[in-house]
Amino acid sequence: MPAVNPRQPPPPPTAPPTSAPGAATAPQSPAPVVAAPVTHYENFPVASLLCPPHLRQPITAIYAFARTADDIADEGDATPAQRLADLAAYRAELTRVAAGQPPAAQWAAVFGPLQAVLRNHALPVPLLDDLLSAFIQDVQKTRDAQGYADRTELLDYCRRSANPVGRLLLHLYGVTGAQALEESDAICTALQLINFWQDLSVDIPRGRHYLPHADCARHGANPAQLHTLQSTPETTRLITDCARWARDSMEHGAPLVHRLPGRAGWELRLVVQGGLRILDKVDALQGASLHTRPRLHAWDWGVMLARALVM
Repeated sequence: MPAVNPRQPPPPPTAPPTSAPGAATAPQSPAPVVAAPVTHYENFPVASLLCPPHLRQPITAIYAFARTADDIADEGDATPAQRLADLAAYRAELTRVAAGQPPAAQWAAVFGPLQAVLRNHALPVPLLDDLLSAFIQDVQKTRDAQGYADRTELLDYCRRSANPVGRLLLHLYGVTGAQALEESDAICTALQLINFWQDLSVDIPRGRHYLPHADCARHGANPAQLHTLQSTPETTRLITDCARWARDSMEHGAPLVHRLPGRAGWELRLVVQGGLRILDKVDALQGASLHTRPRLHAWDWGVMLARALVM
């Protein structure tokens, strides 16, 4: 999942003070369904101080939906068969809720807030379904020890695993132009690729292989060496080339920061610069990201902010 970690969303509103003993109380309208804070899911920035305040709750609800699906696909020690069964049930629940049915108890904390966002903001449900199809594919690929044949196949995965996030956010921001959508896809694809190249040392031992077979062959990278995380001149060239691919995609999408109004544009500037900063670290490791995961540190935020200011 993409490299730039989201900021934690704000806590939910506190309950109003109770009335004094004996005081008359006015009838209470039902409390709005509020998404619980979600502390981690790497595919999109959410509810930071730069996020437009009126969109924090809708974004948090979408975020919780994606994070829960990610946990089903990735967390714990469930078997692939159980993960796929749970994801199928989760997908069926999305269909039910999108059709106006009340959320089932199992995932009510996720689908209750999401249903309100679907209703109030007319979210495109196929984009949410695309995310689930990507999670399902990831489980299947890992189960079968399969990788990706070429960049085309990997880009199709990114189209469903990452690009819907940007398109959902643009929908909330009211940005619909074809150029903006293209640039959003480029940024989201770049973030997904960056996360792959950042997490090689984590993913490969877990049976997740995202370096395309065609790229490995072109650079003469030995699959056995990759599986044992051995750095060689060939694997270094491979990782450097893949990092350049991600950087090109990010730079293609970067003009979107000027199309988003106000806080949203500044949020995106930091997302773009965070991804590029990770790529700087991947490049500096000269192939050693096979066994060393590059990370952002406190001082990197100064670099990112300075670069964001001059975009």
